[in-house]
Amino acid sequence: MRKSGPPKGLVSYLVLELLAERPRYGYEILKEITEISGGHWEPSYGSVYPILYKFEDNGWAERVEREDEPDRKYFALTEAGEDELAEKRKEVGGTGRDFADVILGFYHVFMALATDDRFQIENPEDGWQFDETFSAWIVEQMVRHHDWKFDVFERIEDTPEEFYERMGVDYDD
Repeated sequence: MRKSGPPKGLVSYLVLELLAERPRYGYEILKEITEISGGHWEPSYGSVYPILYKFEDNGWAERVEREDEPDRKYFALTEAGEDELAEKRKEVGGTGRDFADVILGFYHVFMALATDDRFQIENPEDGWQFDETFSAWIVEQMVRHHDWKFDVFERIEDTPEEFYERMGVDYDD
């Protein structure tokens, strides 16, 4: 179970991958991560800039000057940064369960706010609501993204326990 936020190391991994494409500055990195998330998540300025400075201190990135933008602080990945990126790829590759916990955890909270009588929220007349229609829209978006990036979505009838056993992962992690 995740305590909060994105999986550990995700933001630094994304920064390394983006720097591997080309030199970038902090705000550009923030906007690119927002775009990658479909506009649903943006790390804070307080996380990206310290990461860039840490990378510089560790020798994983270096500042590069650009004549056309002398006031911007661009960073480029170094050879040591490429080595760190290879390690981060392995590290982040092992965070699939953390991602699932974040996605499912927040969806469960959404459903609780929509259906659990202990919560007495007042939905606005216009806009997002905690109800069946908006829940269905969220699920529909997930299915559409699956279809777009993988293949036509097929339901999995396994219980969580059966799925974990079939996939060879520990249910209680």
